[in-house]
Amino acid sequence: MTNPYSPTEQGRAAPALALALGVALSIFLVGCGRAPASPNAVACDPNDGGLELADGFCATVVAENLGSTRHLAVANNGDIYAAVRDTTAEAGIVALRDTDGDYAADRTEYFGDGSGTGIGLRDGYLYFGADSAIWRYEKGDGELVPSGDPETIVEDFPEQRQHAVKPFDFDGDGHLYVNVGAPSNACMEETRTKDSPGQDPCPLLEEYAGIWQYQADATGQQHGTDARYVSGIRNAVALTWNDAADNLYAMQHGRDQLNQFFPDLYTQKESAELPAEEFFKADEGDNFGWPYCYYDWRKEKKVLGPEYGGDGEEIGRCDQFEDPIQAFPGHWGPNDVLFYDGDQLPERYQGGAFIAWHGSWNRAPLPQEGYKVTFTPFDGAEPSGDFKVFADGFTGTDTLQNPGQAEHRPTGLAVGPDGGLYVSDDENGTIWRIVYAGTEEN
Repeated sequence: MTNPYSPTEQGRAAPALALALGVALSIFLVGCGRAPASPNAVACDPNDGGLELADGFCATVVAENLGSTRHLAVANNGDIYAAVRDTTAEAGIVALRDTDGDYAADRTEYFGDGSGTGIGLRDGYLYFGADSAIWRYEKGDGELVPSGDPETIVEDFPEQRQHAVKPFDFDGDGHLYVNVGAPSNACMEETRTKDSPGQDPCPLLEEYAGIWQYQADATGQQHGTDARYVSGIRNAVALTWNDAADNLYAMQHGRDQLNQFFPDLYTQKESAELPAEEFFKADEGDNFGWPYCYYDWRKEKKVLGPEYGGDGEEIGRCDQFEDPIQAFPGHWGPNDVLFYDGDQLPERYQGGAFIAWHGSWNRAPLPQEGYKVTFTPFDGAEPSGDFKVFADGFTGTDTLQNPGQAEHRPTGLAVGPDGGLYVSDDENGTIWRIVYAGTEEN
């Protein structure tokens, strides 16, 4: 990118050139508080868009007040697409374009019917995950907004009032993977009722609670039980195909309200911390145990749920289900996961997993948690170390008692063509671009 502060008139005196370049460097240093990674690095916002970032990083607000922006996709030319949920614009997708090279969008267009969470780009098409179907739009060269009507890829998903979102991703062999969450907390006989036992077997496992595999390019497919890829996941809003490992990965929103429904077995503090949010490496045929079991990250084991006779210690049938590859404290709400494959961030981030945490609602009377972006290093197909907080400060307050107090709730992640990391928020409709502006030694 051309430095916006460089002189363009021929014959400009050398001192003026030096002054202009010095002003550019000063503005950059004020904006990021760090040395630029390259002569072409753009200045970030003076306060990093309100975020608290890992050392050496800075951020730019790409756009804000967009509606409930969910998952993201960034095209090779830098155009950004975000799925929008419950928008007043009555359109399911917002398209953004930066025309002057400052990474802040100056063209914004809404289009599409309904609302949704899933979005992705593949082979000249823009795919969109509404709650009831997966659609795609053919996108012509240079088009910001597709001009044609959508095609239906998969339809007839079962109706549900909760956990209805349909995030998705693609592998390299033409397959589409779609989350179908369970419309339930723990498959109780009486929904969310104190001391109610669980249904055994849980009938929801027939049509819900897993990830389904379809053909990415075939139109008119019908949702059916024979396309199930993995089972026993309550709701995987965060799922992604990791090309480096050639494998599907997903994160589960764990069950709620252990203390409220089983106060004789769990304290309020235990209920706030349990169960773990689980990070899964998902192979075809895997079963991760919902609703019968949950993972206790403190004890590092999967235990039987109280609806099925568990007491917080008993393992029972849970030894037949897959364990997570990493576990996090309860109720953080993983809404997206992304394996970094760009070249803007330092080498230590290559192949690792960024996770966007939407934040908790049910940890009271303890403060709510989550509301951040973390990073987990990977070595091949498995984590190689503990997670670290990468971006924080989204809530705008130090002590959060309920989600309504949060200014922002991280929801979507994407990598731009130059390697910058994009993060969306569905509370205030903000999208940030985060880049490395330090040196590798930092």
